[in-house]
Amino acid sequence: MQEYNLQTHSYQETESFGHRFASLLEAGDVILLNGDLGVGKTTFTRGLAQGLGISKNVKSPTFTLIREYQDGKMPLYHMDAYRLENNPDEDLGFDEYFHGNGVTVVEWPQFIKDEVPADHISVNLKRDPDSEDGRIINIKLHGDNYLNRDFGAIL
Repeated sequence: MQEYNLQTHSYQETESFGHRFASLLEAGDVILLNGDLGVGKTTFTRGLAQGLGISKNVKSPTFTLIREYQDGKMPLYHMDAYRLENNPDEDLGFDEYFHGNGVTVVEWPQFIKDEVPADHISVNLKRDPDSEDGRIINIKLHGDNYLNRDFGAIL
């Protein structure tokens, strides 16, 4: 497992990092976003979408569970599994997304942990205690899919 750490100092820097991160993504990649409410998971995803050439405004999928964005270089599937906390066994066809032709981003992945493929990227966002808008971002690459990609170059 490869691991990287990054600190951003503003909302714009977090979004910009997501934009750069998108340049290394390939179809079938699964990104698990972890962090407290309001820490910037959707901000990061908005940057990813921009980096994938998606022009639509990315919104949190809290009330829809899955938002699909098809107008970029490849599709982006943005999921929010928070509402599945009490229904973890519900079959929503996650495999079709995880092994599909786009990038899947999952917020609150702990609620569908049994569905997550072994090869995935964990992005953990935390508030920087020294900066109101700053974030500490930890990235862990799980699996062999990422061995030939230079994630360190985008930090």
